[in-house]
Amino acid sequence: MKKKDLVRQFEDYVVEYKEPIYRLAYSYVRNPDDALDIVQESIYKGISSIESLKDLSVIKTWFYRIVVNTSLDFIRKRSKEIVLEDEILLNNNVIDSDNYPDIDLERALENLPDNYRVIIILRYFEDLKIDEISKVLDVNINTIKTRLYKGLELLRIEMGAEDRRHYCEGQ
Repeated sequence: MKKKDLVRQFEDYVVEYKEPIYRLAYSYVRNPDDALDIVQESIYKGISSIESLKDLSVIKTWFYRIVVNTSLDFIRKRSKEIVLEDEILLNNNVIDSDNYPDIDLERALENLPDNYRVIIILRYFEDLKIDEISKVLDVNINTIKTRLYKGLELLRIEMGAEDRRHYCEGQ
C-alpha cells in the first residue's frame, strides 16, 4: 500500500477515535492541555512512522502504543522540570475537565498506582482486549492479567472505602 493511502487511513482512524485517544493520553497526565499536546505529538509520530505499520488491522494497538510511549516520555521530561508555584497549581483545576461521569470512580482510579490504573482504563474505558493491552504496554499477557485483577481488587476496596465515607458523612 502506498504511503499516501496509509496516511489517509491513519487520518480517518484518528478522526473517528479522537475521544478514546485523548482519554488514553489524559489518563497518564491528568491535564487537558498536556493530553492534547501528547495526542498532537503522537499523531505526528504516527504519520512519520506510518510505513512501519504493515497490517491495518493492528492500527489501534500500534497507535495506542505510540500514545503510551509519548505520554511516558512527556512524564519523564516533566519530572525533570522545576515544580510550579503553589499559586499556579491551585488555579489549575483539573477536576473541572473530568470526562468520567462517576466522581467516586474517578477518585478511586486516581488513587490506584499507575500500572494498575492504566490497564483498567485500557480494558474497561477503551475496550481493549488483554492481548491488545499487552502489545500496547509491551508487557507479558500474564502480567497484564495479574495487574488487572489486582487493580480491580484495589479499586473495589477503594470504592468500598468511598461508600463508607459517604455513609458516615450522611449520619
